[in-house]
Amino acid sequence: MKRLKERWGVTSNWHLTVIFIVFAITGSTAAKFAGPITELINVTKEMGLWIYWPVRILIIFPVYQVLLVFFGWLFGEFTFFWAFEKKMLRLLGLSFLLPKDPPIYEEEK
Repeated sequence: MKRLKERWGVTSNWHLTVIFIVFAITGSTAAKFAGPITELINVTKEMGLWIYWPVRILIIFPVYQVLLVFFGWLFGEFTFFWAFEKKMLRLLGLSFLLPKDPPIYEEEK
């Protein structure tokens, strides 16, 4: 736990507990949402497991990303989860989805 706290810049066990709760709720909620969404687009297990599960996972991924930031905000940890989300998207090569940072202008001397 100590290494994880250092890596994430977390100072208290309570803060770490809240982060774990957000991850748990987000994962469960994203998995629950995937079922109705796959039904909505008519993807069923009868199509074959090689189609059903990849499509379901592709649906869960973006839902999870949005819910992670939402639940992070709901639990008062928006800053942590927004930074976590940006890092994850950059690692996956999806940084083009992130808003552009405003340019920083240097003062003229």
